[in-house]
Formats: sequence, structure tokens, C-alpha cells
Amino acid sequence: MQENVLIVDFGSQVTQLIARRVRESGVYSEVVPFNKVAEMIDGFAPRAIILSGGPASVTEADTPRVPQAVFDRGVPVLGICYGEQAMCDALGGAVEAADHREFGRAFLTITDSCALFDGIWSPGERHQVWMSHGDRVMDIPEGFRVVGTSDNAPFAAIADDDRQYYGVQFHPEVVHTPDGAQLLANFVHKVAGCGGDWTMAGFRETKIAEIREQVGDGTVICGLSGGVDSSVVAVLLHEAIGDQLNCVFVDHGLLREGEAEQVVDVFRGHYNIPLVDVDASELFLGKLDGVTDPEQKRKIIGGTFIDVFEAEAKKVGDAKFLAQGTLYPDVIESVSFHGGPSVTIKSHHNVGGLPERMNMELVEPLRELFKDEVRELGRELGLPEELVGRHPFPGPGLAIRLPGEITREKADILRKADAVYLDEIRNAGLYDAIWQAFAVLLPVRTVGVMGDERTYDYVCALRAVTSTDGMTADYYPFDHEFLGRVSARIINEVRGINRVVYDVTSKPPGTIEWE
Repeated sequence: MQENVLIVDFGSQVTQLIARRVRESGVYSEVVPFNKVAEMIDGFAPRAIILSGGPASVTEADTPRVPQAVFDRGVPVLGICYGEQAMCDALGGAVEAADHREFGRAFLTITDSCALFDGIWSPGERHQVWMSHGDRVMDIPEGFRVVGTSDNAPFAAIADDDRQYYGVQFHPEVVHTPDGAQLLANFVHKVAGCGGDWTMAGFRETKIAEIREQVGDGTVICGLSGGVDSSVVAVLLHEAIGDQLNCVFVDHGLLREGEAEQVVDVFRGHYNIPLVDVDASELFLGKLDGVTDPEQKRKIIGGTFIDVFEAEAKKVGDAKFLAQGTLYPDVIESVSFHGGPSVTIKSHHNVGGLPERMNMELVEPLRELFKDEVRELGRELGLPEELVGRHPFPGPGLAIRLPGEITREKADILRKADAVYLDEIRNAGLYDAIWQAFAVLLPVRTVGVMGDERTYDYVCALRAVTSTDGMTADYYPFDHEFLGRVSARIINEVRGINRVVYDVTSKPPGTIEWE
């Protein structure tokens, strides 16, 4: 029987990272909003429960509280930041607004041994952690003891060994707490006794059986974008139901260089999956003519894609199922208690919803996986590495790398510049070290001199970032030799560009790139 860990979401922007760390330790976990716990906890049957952080204050009325069902379950509980405070408040402790808040790097002094610290921290040591709190626990409930303090949090880590309740004021899930992943692993393995046998091979077998049960002898339509998510969905479905699957690939004229040909070759040629290949580039570019607002571009691309996809799907026949590459972060976002349940079905292009008139049942076999887990599943299914390891490329494609008006000429210029940039990154052996890299064609022209001629051409911006989760990112520190080499190639090989700049902006949580 699968061992599960339940993560109660109180609204932290890094709650997803808790689930990732638990899964990385080989234990399956799910994130559930605090106000949905009571209705699902019995069916989920968690072996342990983790209470996330959050932006609220337990010192105020009408803020999230720990559901009583958490304590009634009789399993180990770990409270993180707000989760610690909410647990203490629920069990008879006291929380107050701190005179000195702690945000960012701090140091935890270990005052006593604890199962959470086993093998990583010992009494008397000081270790870096990441804090983000304005309140602090001032009185712990009966049965708890202090096992760690910081300069501004006298109860930075607490433990009730008998009930196996633990609380930490810092965030072990973020990389800025260097030993945090091991602390979470200690909680799920040494405290909760989970075995850590959740594997991608087991997930694959389970999903194939679930797909067959859901679909029966029905027909499934899958929209292929050429990205990792839809590609993995297509291959997984084909393994499960064979020729009952029909894929539709729409070329909207804003793909990367050679991408359309690769999709057709891999899925029609290598896997022999039934594939409808539609070149609708003239239609899309025509509708985008003169449009400069980025949100309007998204809506146009999304609406046009739906129209084309629906028309092609009707040609397949009476398909009752629609496959989508919905990932777990999409699911978490859609049920977040901040916005309530989502009423919009995302298309695989992430540019709009599918109309109700399509009246199809969704097949979403990846909805329990994070992006890195989808890549792992792709490798398990035998997809080529150049596809599985491809950098993220949102559905609107080059449209969000073309600020201002979109034309075929500008799209072709950008496509060539982007291809040169990625080629140099691969030649330097850096592709896998970078989470995402792309070129942007700025809506700016500058005067330059090339040979004996003056030019009046576009400026190209290059972007490359490192990230583990896509929530935050930092620029990749290319050396000057690399930047000089790639700039020279772009200017020499791509007509229409006479200047190249490199973007060194970091990406805080929640920001959007180049729109």
C-alpha cells in the first residue's frame, strides 16, 4: 500500500517545495488547502502531516487554523513557520507579534537533540537557516520542549516526542537552509517510518492501469505542443491504449527552429502515433497583425488554437476524451484557498480555456507530478533526451519573446538568433546546467556600422537562468569569452540584428519573464 504524506497549505509561496522535498526522499505527498483537509484526510490516509508556512497571523481573527482532523488522525505532525505558530495556538501555546522580524538568512542554535536533527545537527552547534516571519511563538504547549533557538525566535525549533509533534520557525524546504532536505527526510522516514519506495517505474505502471480503466474502448485526442509535458502524456497514453489515441499538432508559426519537424519525426516516425499535423501559421500571424499588448496576444493565440484544434478534433471522429499535460503546480494553484477552485480548464498551451461545447472528459495523467518528475517519467518511457531535457518554452512561444508588433520577418529573425544562441550553449556543454535560455528581439533599432555600410537593425537580448523549480531564478554567469563568441555569431549570421545585450536580472517569486 502506498505511503502518503499530507501537506496542509496555509498559503506560503514555497509550499510546493515541501512536496518536492518529500517526494525526492521517495515518499508520495500531496498539497491540500487547510479548508479542504477534513473532507479528504480519511481517504488519503496520510502516514504523516506537514503544516506549511503562510502570510497570515494567528494573532488576528479569521485567519487560517489547523483543522482538528489533523490532530485526530494520530500521526506525526511537523509545523513549518506559520504552521508551527498555528499548531502551538491550537494546542494551548501562545504567539505574538515579534519586536524584531526575521526575513532571510539566520542562524539556528541547537539546544537539544531531536529526531529531526538526527545525523545532521548536534547540541551546541549553529547552522544557517532561512527565516520569513513577523510573529513568533512565546509559550509552547504542554508536552513540548525547545530544541533550537535563533536571535529573534526563542522557540525556533520545538518537539513533543510522545505525540511526535514538531515545529520549526524556519523553512527547511528552501535551498537557503542547507540541511533542510535532510531534516524533512528525517521526519518522513525516521519519525513517521515511511519506507521511501515511491518510484517513477511504479508510477508508470499505476497510471497505465488507471488510463485503461478510465478510457475503456473510447478515443482520446491529445494536443501536442512539442514541449515536454504534452510529449510525455502522448507517449504514456500510447503505451496504455495504442491506436485509441489521436494527436493533433498545430504549428502556429511561433515555434523554435526545427521544432515542427522534430515533433512529426518523433511521434509519427519513431513511435508511429496517429498524428494530425496542421500548419496554421498564416492564420495565427494574420490575427496577431498590429497587436502589441502581451495579454491580448495570449488571448488571440489561445482562442485561435482552440478553434483550430476543435476543427481538427472533429475530423478524428467521436472522441470522448481530451488529454492534457496538466502538472501538479497547476492543480495546487487551481485549488488554492486564495482564489478558490478554478473554473477554467487550461489548454496545454497555457493561453486560455477550452470551451464547454467540446463536452469531453479530461485525461490528465501528469496532474500529480512536478516538472522534474515529468522529465524522469519521460526518460522512463524512453523519450529522446533532446526532447525530455528541453528548456521550458511556454505555449505562446516566440510571441512572448517579441515585445511589440509580431510579424513573420521578426519571428524568423528571432528564431535564427535563438537557434544560434542555444547552439553555442550546447557547444560549451552548458545546456543542462541552465534551466532556461532564450533570445528576445527588442522593439528597438539602432544605427551600426558593419564593414563599410551603416545598418539600422534590431537589438537582440539574451537571457539564461538557473533554477530548481521555476519559482525563483538567477541569471547564469557566462564568461565574457562566451558572450563575445555568441554575439559575434548572431550579428554575422542573422540578418536584421546589429547589437546583442545580455540580461542579468534575477527572478523573484511570482514575476513574469519578458512580456
